[in-house]
Amino acid sequence: MNKETLETYCSKLPGAKYDYQQDWEVDRYLVGGKMFAMIGGDSQGKPIITLKCDPNRSEELRENYEGIIPGYYMNKAHWNSIYYDANIPTELMENLISHSHSLVFHKLPKKVQNEIESGGGL
Repeated sequence: MNKETLETYCSKLPGAKYDYQQDWEVDRYLVGGKMFAMIGGDSQGKPIITLKCDPNRSEELRENYEGIIPGYYMNKAHWNSIYYDANIPTELMENLISHSHSLVFHKLPKKVQNEIESGGGL
């Protein structure tokens, strides 16, 4: 996948907001003010997307896909980084982005969830 495709998918999710984190030089996607996706590069500048993931699923994905590594500069148990050029099917990548969004969304206060679901966003 490429950056534009990833950004388009991230921005379509309910309540998704974009910002640029100047200090880290990364694009971020948030829901309810909490990050669910970060698009940037590794220490060599190789493009990656970092997504929140259930810890058990994280391990399984890392074992099965060479291009999925522990979250770059993130909590390694709860975040994965995925190289753009990894041989990851588009459907799986979209599923992982949606999974990350869902994990973050369901940790938000119910009031915030209800506001997002009603189209109010945050």
